[in-house]
Amino acid sequence: MIFSPDYLLQQLRRQPRAAGYRVAYSGGLDSHVLLHALAQLRGELDVSIGAVHVNHGLQAMADDWGQHCRQVCAALEVPFVLLETNATAARGESPEAAARSARYAALADWLPQDNCLLTAQHQDDQAETLLLQLLRGSGVSGLAAMPRSAVLGAGVHLRPLLDVSRDALHSYALAHDLCWVEDPSNADTAFDRNYLRQQVLPVLRQRWPAVSASLSRSATHCGEAAELLEELADGELLALAGERNTLSLARLLALPPLRQRNAVRHWLRQVSGAVPSAAVLARIFNDVIGSRPDSEPCVCWGRLEMRRFREQLFLLPRSQPLQQAEAVNWTLVEPLRLPRAGGVLTAEPVTGNGLRATALAAGNVRVDWRRGGERCRPAGRGHHHSLKKLFQEQGIPPWERSRIPLIYIQDQLAAVAGLWVCEPFQAGAAEQGFAINWLPEQQSGV
Repeated sequence: MIFSPDYLLQQLRRQPRAAGYRVAYSGGLDSHVLLHALAQLRGELDVSIGAVHVNHGLQAMADDWGQHCRQVCAALEVPFVLLETNATAARGESPEAAARSARYAALADWLPQDNCLLTAQHQDDQAETLLLQLLRGSGVSGLAAMPRSAVLGAGVHLRPLLDVSRDALHSYALAHDLCWVEDPSNADTAFDRNYLRQQVLPVLRQRWPAVSASLSRSATHCGEAAELLEELADGELLALAGERNTLSLARLLALPPLRQRNAVRHWLRQVSGAVPSAAVLARIFNDVIGSRPDSEPCVCWGRLEMRRFREQLFLLPRSQPLQQAEAVNWTLVEPLRLPRAGGVLTAEPVTGNGLRATALAAGNVRVDWRRGGERCRPAGRGHHHSLKKLFQEQGIPPWERSRIPLIYIQDQLAAVAGLWVCEPFQAGAAEQGFAINWLPEQQSGV
């Protein structure tokens, strides 16, 4: 096919009307072609257009590329924005993935409301992405490769060139005498994508000339299949999902095995934005979902962990091992931040409830932690109970219990923050008291 501004206009008109179009402009051939074609359409679109360049700071020539992009935009009379971002890879993270994550995070934060960000990934890029995902053993969501459109920040991200070949874009660039920059890292076959582009796809193309178009078409089929699976999981999650990022284990196990796995994958993607590896998913099903009801299983990956309690699956931020901490004195006048437990204690003056103000007047209020054997007689109950039993009655998950502060007055357990006041420290009907509130900095959200 031959690429032209009219082709781009057709692609844009297939999408909901945008308040403006912004090209993610790297200075390379593909994005320069996209920017040039968009500039030819400014009279047809009747909305604002512009370009944005992200400087990752990873190449010695990065500043020069930014200046080149600025000059090209000035010649095209297209408004230009330069964004700076830190794309340094974390330990164990590939440089490509780090740069991509940093770039899209910066673009999502910047994109104006209801605007459409256009990126220049094309048919050959889509074929490379599909092959990479195949080699990683991805499922249909991964094999769908790059979606044509997706939500990005306050707007939409559109890839209008996914059916256009690299050769077609190159021909357009030559026909219009465009000038672009070349990233030297594109020649480095140590990167998987470059290796596929330079060593693998040329060989495949000798035997199957339409290999890029065929692979891109397969990605489209996988995308349609992934959408159907998501629709199925969406309906099932309405019955499975609970509060605090939980999933009903009993209702999950009532589904056939294939639908169980589909629902869990979709739930993880919804809550955390990503699906863990096949190995981690296998551990979730074997070690957590398949564990005994009285066990306390936990599977950790990245910054997340999966736990099970009372027929519920919990997806949580990965907890840090608790260090034994000393007790802390507290005046109740100011909130008390407790980094060990990840939360803040506050004392709210009340009448007829909470800790008796007269008991507090004796001073020596101490905040401490469970050490074993603690007992409390909650106000209104006739007997003392172990904290373990009280926590069980309240449905407090085991991993949260050791993080709940205990309030002592004159070395007696007076309250369990946010839960109970122990006799004889409960304020009477007309007495002044203090309600002790415990505010975790991270509720069970991810």
